[in-house]
Amino acid sequence: MFLAICRIGACFMTMPGFSSSRISPQIRMLLCVAVSMALLPVLWDTIYPKVSGASQGAVVGLIFSEVLIGAMYGLIARFYTLGFQFTGALIGASIGLSAPGGADPIEDVQENQIANFITFGGLLVLFMMDFHHIVLKALVDSYSATPVGALISGQKMLITLTDTLRASFSIMLRLASPFVIYGLMFNVAVGLINKLAPQIPVFFISTPFVLAGGLFMLYLSVAALIRQFVDGFGPVFIGF
Repeated sequence: MFLAICRIGACFMTMPGFSSSRISPQIRMLLCVAVSMALLPVLWDTIYPKVSGASQGAVVGLIFSEVLIGAMYGLIARFYTLGFQFTGALIGASIGLSAPGGADPIEDVQENQIANFITFGGLLVLFMMDFHHIVLKALVDSYSATPVGALISGQKMLITLTDTLRASFSIMLRLASPFVIYGLMFNVAVGLINKLAPQIPVFFISTPFVLAGGLFMLYLSVAALIRQFVDGFGPVFIGF
């Protein structure tokens, strides 16, 4: 059972939502134990033959490899949600939202309000769409793809994580691109006006308008934004 906790627990400790600093470690540990006990009957025939009769050194090696495998699955999901946080920060910068950052509801960092809003909303919808079931199914299937005691390729794991970052960055940049184009066009127009009338504080006057236009765009597109974020999770996670 302890080996099952190592792989499943490492995944839960790095998976978005469950790995939040706002959830106490005791609750996370109890959740890991409960899920491991629920899955143990399914995984017993896969895990027990590798442990029975193994030496202490072999068991330590198994524990280390199981933690690495579980952490990799959790990090794939975590990198994807961190990409959505990057999208929110990019949107806030593009529409001129320069207010002091607030406490992130998920990560223990300071982010602007738009990043906090869409990140929390996106993660909430992911849980509503049972993304954790996808992760758990992938964990169970991983015992067939990477059995207990199998040789782990560090190069393959790093390639998987970098491919996840690449795919996540591509999706998130596509989601934020309308706001980036809007901010670029607005700032170019303001710069031209400032050249024509340098005696007028154009940038100061234009700030409320660029912010109002950006918030109106966000109001119109936030549902589609979150939907595309949720739809992209499956291909990114299952694809690796």
